[in-house]
Amino acid sequence: MAANEVAICVDAGTTVIKTVVFDKDGRELAVTRRETTVRHPSRERCEQDMHEVWDAVVATVGEAVARVARPVRLLAVTAQGDGAWLVGPDGRPVGPAVLWNDGRATDVVRDWRADGTLERAYRINGSLTNAGLPNAILRSLQGDAPRTVLTCGGWLFLKLTGVLGIEKSEASAPWLDIHRGTYSTELTDLYGIDPAVLPPLLTEQVQPLTATELGLPAGTPVVLAPYDIVTTAFGAGATTVGQATCILGTTLCTEVLVAAPDTTGEPSGLTLDFGTAGLIMRSFPTLAGTGVVDWLIDLLGLADHDEVTTLAAQAPPGADGLRVWPYLSPAGERAPFLDPVASGFVGGVLFGHGRTHLARAVLEGLAHVIRDCLDAAPGRPVELGLCGGGAASPLWCRLIADITGVPAVSTEDSQVGAKGAQVFALTALGDYPDLAAAASALVRPAARYEPDTATRDLYEDAHAEFLQTRALAATRWDRWR
Repeated sequence: MAANEVAICVDAGTTVIKTVVFDKDGRELAVTRRETTVRHPSRERCEQDMHEVWDAVVATVGEAVARVARPVRLLAVTAQGDGAWLVGPDGRPVGPAVLWNDGRATDVVRDWRADGTLERAYRINGSLTNAGLPNAILRSLQGDAPRTVLTCGGWLFLKLTGVLGIEKSEASAPWLDIHRGTYSTELTDLYGIDPAVLPPLLTEQVQPLTATELGLPAGTPVVLAPYDIVTTAFGAGATTVGQATCILGTTLCTEVLVAAPDTTGEPSGLTLDFGTAGLIMRSFPTLAGTGVVDWLIDLLGLADHDEVTTLAAQAPPGADGLRVWPYLSPAGERAPFLDPVASGFVGGVLFGHGRTHLARAVLEGLAHVIRDCLDAAPGRPVELGLCGGGAASPLWCRLIADITGVPAVSTEDSQVGAKGAQVFALTALGDYPDLAAAASALVRPAARYEPDTATRDLYEDAHAEFLQTRALAATRWDRWR
C-alpha cells in the first residue's frame, strides 16, 4: 500500500456489520457499523433478511469512504459462516438466510448420528456436522426449485463482484474431502443432497468491484477473506502451526493451526482448509458465547457487559461454589461435543449466593467451555490469543488464563476480524510474501495474562466437577426439552 492509501475491511457478523478503515501500517482510522435483525419465527429458527445484510454493508462502506477521504487500495470482506444463504438462478435470495445457530435441523442431525452418517462424513472431511451447517439445513427444508447454497461471505461477494462461488474455508464443512481440498460426491451422497446446489469453489478470491452503490470506483480490488473464525485468528496474529486463538463472541470459537488434516480419532469440531499450503485450522465453535452474558444482563436488569464484569469482580474465585453450565442455545451444543438437546443449568445454589456470585459463575462457566475445547484440540498451545467483544474485559481474560492454565494475550485492535481481513488481503495482493509476514507487520500485542498459581488447584477441581456433572445432566437433557 502507498503511504496515503487505505484498506476498507468489512466484518459481517451475525448481529452487527462493521466496516473498518486501516492505513498501510494497520492502524484503525475509522469504524462504522449497523445492527442487523436476527429473526426467530419460532423457538428453534434463526434467520436474517439477506437484502438487509447487503444494505448494511452498503451503508457502512459508504459512510467509511466519506469519513476518510483517501485513495482506497482494496475492499476486503469476511463474514459469519455456516448456515444456508440460498439464491435462485438469477442470483436473488429465495427466502431468508438460515443462520449458523438455527435449530430446525436437530432431528436430521440426530438421525445422522444414529445411522453413522456423521462419523463416516468425519472420516472424509474432518468436521462434525451440527444443525447449523448447510447440509443439515438443506435436508430440513422443503422445496425442489433450482437454487444454490451460499454463505454470508459468498452472498456479499456475489453482490460486490457478480461472481458466484464459495471460499474454501466455508466449503470445508461439510462439502470438502479435506485431504484433497475438493468437493466430494461421497459426502453429498451420504447427506442425500444433489451436488447441483453447490456453488463453484473459488480459485481466485480477488475480483474487481462491479457494485455501484458503495461510493468506490468500479474495478477496486475486492478480496474475499476466509470466513470470520479463520480471519479473526489472522487478526490476532495466529498464522503459523501451533498458534491458538479464542474468539469471545456470539460463539466461543477456540482454534489451533495445524500442518495437515487428521480425520482419525473421536469426531469433534471443524477442520478448515483456507487455501494456504501447510496450514489447516482445527476449530471448535461452540453455541455457548456472549449470548449467555446477554441473557444474564436481561435476567438481572443490568446495563451492559461492563456491569457484569463489575459484579463478577466482587465475588471470590470459584464463586463460593455456585456453578453455571452455559448451554443455553435452542440448538444445544456443537463443540467440542455434539448434542442438539443440551441445556444449561445452575448448580450449588444457596441462600448466601447473590448477583455477584451468579455474574462470576457465568464468566467462569464460559471459561470452562473454552478449556474443554482446548483439551479437544491437537497439542497444547504455549499461549492463547483472545479477541472478540469479550476480550475487552480484563477480568474475563484473567479468568480464562486461570481456568485453562494457558497464558492469554490480546492485541491493541478493537476490530480483530477486520484486521485479519487486511492481513489476508494484502498477502493475496502481494504486498507481503505470506500471512506470517503480514501479521508481524500489522498486528500489535496489547496485554498478557499469566495463570494465577494460587487458584490452580481450585480451578482444576472445578473443571473436573464441571465435566462430571455435565455428563450426568446429559442423561436427562432430552427430557428437559
